[in-house]
Amino acid sequence: MSKHTIKILGKGCGSCIWTERLVREVVAQLGLDVEIEKVTKRSEMSAYGAMTTPGIVIDEQLVHVGGIPSKPEVEQWLRALQA
Repeated sequence: MSKHTIKILGKGCGSCIWTERLVREVVAQLGLDVEIEKVTKRSEMSAYGAMTTPGIVIDEQLVHVGGIPSKPEVEQWLRALQA
């Protein structure tokens, strides 16, 4: 099975930074072997349908956009990668 990819969409605002930290924290807690990328180009973000940031894309599917997600939400998305 190929490695899962998580993309954090955002230019680097406070919410984007906190979202990335939260994702990295949950990835570490769950012991996942995933690739995390930052996407900062507006054209790439809009290609996923994200008109506001931060956004989270897991395996090329937009799962969150706008505002910082809750930790339980992130845990739910990432636990699904273990299935």
